Amino acid sequence: MPSLETDILFDLICSKRACLEQLREMGLRQMELIESGRMTTLLDLLAHKQQTLTELQQIERALDPFRGQAPEARQWRSEEARRRCADALHACETLLAEIVDRERRGERALVSRRDGAAAQLQQMHRAGEARASYTSPNAGPVSQLDLCSDVP
Repeated sequence: MPSLETDILFDLICSKRACLEQLREMGLRQMELIESGRMTTLLDLLAHKQQTLTELQQIERALDPFRGQAPEARQWRSEEARRRCADALHACETLLAEIVDRERRGERALVSRRDGAAAQLQQMHRAGEARASYTSPNAGPVSQLDLCSDVP
């Protein structure tokens, strides 16, 4: 049986769904790594995630010719094939919404960790400055105390 354009469309949407499922799993792992503070492992995951995002972009470009088509004008092998494609597309939309939501939560968690680390660094810096002021050569000996008074 000859290949129809809608067969290609269905294959692309299935590939998109598979990519989005991978991204969802990576997002779950990403949140675990953020919460546990494992930043080196997180960076490795983000590098792998970037490869999957690049693959998703390639699939989106391959889908571009179908975007201008009227869906009702497409020729399908069967009503079942059209329904399976619509179901896969709906699953993609659901996955994408879930991924975007998790990315936003991950970003907020990272910002919170960053702000906490910045506050700790600032506190350590102030403590270091205070310690340095007591140990400065210009501070004079701390063991001497002048109890003399000029009052008669």
